[in-house]
Amino acid sequence: MYYSSGNYEAFARPVKPEGVENKSAYIVGSGLAALTAACYLVRDGQMKGERVHILEKEALPGGACDGYYYDHVGYVMRGGREMDNHFECMWDLFRSIPSIETEGVSVLDEYYWLNKKDPNYSLMRATVSRGQDAHTDGKFGLSDKGAMEIMKLFFTPDEALYDKRIDEIFDEEVLDSNFWLYWRTMFAFENWHSALEMKLYIKRYIHHVGGLPDFRALRFTKYNQYESMILPMIKYLESFHVQFHYHTKVVNVEFDIQGNRKQAKRVIVEREGQQDYIDLTENDLIFITNGGCVENSALGGQNHPAPFHTEIKEGGGWDMWRKIAVQDPSFGHPEKFCHDPEQSNWMSATVTTLDERIVPYIKNICKRDPFSGKVVTGGIVTVKDSGWLMSWTFNRQPQFRSQPDGQLVGWIYGLFSDRPGDFVKKPMRECTGKEICMEWLYHLGVPENEIEDMAEHSANTVPCMMPYITAFFMPRAAGDRPLVVPEGSVNFAFLGQFAETKRDTIFTTEYSMRTGMEAVYTLLDIDRGVPEVWGSVYDIRDLLNATVQLRDGKKITDMEMNLLEKLALKEMLKKIEGTDIEKLLKEYHVI
Repeated sequence: MYYSSGNYEAFARPVKPEGVENKSAYIVGSGLAALTAACYLVRDGQMKGERVHILEKEALPGGACDGYYYDHVGYVMRGGREMDNHFECMWDLFRSIPSIETEGVSVLDEYYWLNKKDPNYSLMRATVSRGQDAHTDGKFGLSDKGAMEIMKLFFTPDEALYDKRIDEIFDEEVLDSNFWLYWRTMFAFENWHSALEMKLYIKRYIHHVGGLPDFRALRFTKYNQYESMILPMIKYLESFHVQFHYHTKVVNVEFDIQGNRKQAKRVIVEREGQQDYIDLTENDLIFITNGGCVENSALGGQNHPAPFHTEIKEGGGWDMWRKIAVQDPSFGHPEKFCHDPEQSNWMSATVTTLDERIVPYIKNICKRDPFSGKVVTGGIVTVKDSGWLMSWTFNRQPQFRSQPDGQLVGWIYGLFSDRPGDFVKKPMRECTGKEICMEWLYHLGVPENEIEDMAEHSANTVPCMMPYITAFFMPRAAGDRPLVVPEGSVNFAFLGQFAETKRDTIFTTEYSMRTGMEAVYTLLDIDRGVPEVWGSVYDIRDLLNATVQLRDGKKITDMEMNLLEKLALKEMLKKIEGTDIEKLLKEYHVI
């Protein structure tokens, strides 16, 4: 497997891999990474769909990319995904996945047309004092010292950040700024999370720094991610007769390890309470989704809280990875990520409005008509003075194809599930759906005497506790995540957010899909390049632009400097006078 960039290989079709007609594939899980692997097996690997088996322990596919209507519960979206125009692997695949709405159109086509016609941006990024504009005004609010702390992190070698926390790298100059408010609520970083992941994010999205305050850098699907992304992939795979095995729990994968040669030999599965085995040869490829950010997640309801399950479930993604990891050091260290759910949890809630009473308060904040079918909030609105650090969003409506006219479906999340609310006075994790809605309505500015009645009769709210939703942000070092294809692998690969691939960043659709593509291309030796991560971190224009934007447009001459530094700057500017360097620095407002 090798990386490529540019159009030459982007539009090429690879030749059929040698010996693929004699191979079969087993894929553990049916999340985005797993489905991507299956799609590449049949599209570029040209493996017969009948020989591809997807083993899913639940009744539905999709993993964390969900969006369902549950009888007697309501609409549920556990989370949401923000997307970028430079998700190279994602768009490489979705150009081939047919739309399930429009004949002759790909998922990429409909997504591209939608976001061109209705570009995303937020008109209210943060509120305070019960729905009032927080007046962050698109500014990062960083001091020169804070900006230098970020710059220093950017240039720190990865090895120096192993097992380091963010609050070991940044002090209040960064952590009390608008920059950190924007950053932590958009990406769900906590102060105790990995400084290494923070650095990787800054580098990966350096071209989008200026778009953080108002989300103009983001793009969203028309409907929820299940209906917009997962269902088209399922229909595509079914058209190739790929085999889906639901209610099939993979308990363990056993390996034969002889020196540096490692071969998966047997899959232990559980179906309807009965244990079974799948024996593997060298021609039987297995793709393993290890760990899982939505493992142990649990729903509540309008009138009961979501339970907080902290014990690792037998047969779940974490338990399976533990059993695999003890077989070889190269299979990673799951305990680094799942050892303390108090540091990796947050809660979400799906709210459905049932009448018109709540709508004016939403409209007052988002400054748009939520029934227009276009962008509504344009990303999350963060309640800056919320005890839960609550954020909420309404994407384009309807969010579900089955959604009745006159209803809105939105999403709420709180980073601090253990802290008391400002109106309900209870930790979020102890609240019913109704109580979470009450807290949200309070921060929307609904009169206090109307809040409880409105939460009970004008909305249905479904809470969800996710103990491991940011487990991948826990401080880590090299080797804690297994390589997508470990050295010496004969017939197996790891997929998803807890597999290691070069330079890309976790907690994105692109990361999941990249692991699926790299795994298939490596094991089948497909002769076509995997698209390289977008190289904005190596583009001097993006670096200059981000540097100025991070300082809210201030030029280098506006920095606080001592006399010697001022003299050195003056001498430097004199030397570049009349050169292309001077033109470049002026073009990007550095000077």
